[in-house]
Amino acid sequence: MNQPTKVILDLNVNGDTHKLLVDPRRTLLEVLREDLRLTGAKNGCGIGGCGTCTVLLDGRPVRSCLTLAVEVAGREVQTIEALADSWPGNRPDQLHPIQDAFVDNHGIQCGFCSPGMILTAKALLDENPQPSDAEIREALSGQVCRCTGYAKIVDSVRDAAARLARAEETR
Repeated sequence: MNQPTKVILDLNVNGDTHKLLVDPRRTLLEVLREDLRLTGAKNGCGIGGCGTCTVLLDGRPVRSCLTLAVEVAGREVQTIEALADSWPGNRPDQLHPIQDAFVDNHGIQCGFCSPGMILTAKALLDENPQPSDAEIREALSGQVCRCTGYAKIVDSVRDAAARLARAEETR
């Protein structure tokens, strides 16, 4: 049986371009975790149902387990590892305000779903800075958490929206 030809891929992840030689059948999740050692996105269900593999692609949440790495060439991928760095003026030891809100509101329990939840929340708040609880629940509806019961996660996103609004006022 013939092995597929590998392709050269320029992958833009967290602001850095990586030139990789990849099998075109590999998912973005595999390349992120195995080649780039960015392990924030988790391999949960492997069929796009749980959201633990969520990353941002051009600012929109996508399931990296369902996305072929070759599909994202020339596009911007953001993982949880670079979220804090994306916040203007952050020191290296600081979290992004959304991450702080999740910590302070106990929206993080075991942490397995947290990267996907937080990145999905970021995409929501970038698009809608003051979402209602119903809009928060709708945005997070594809994210599965077995620890929190979601109330603390909704509280976290609501608090993150308030923190981001206060930060905008002081700019």
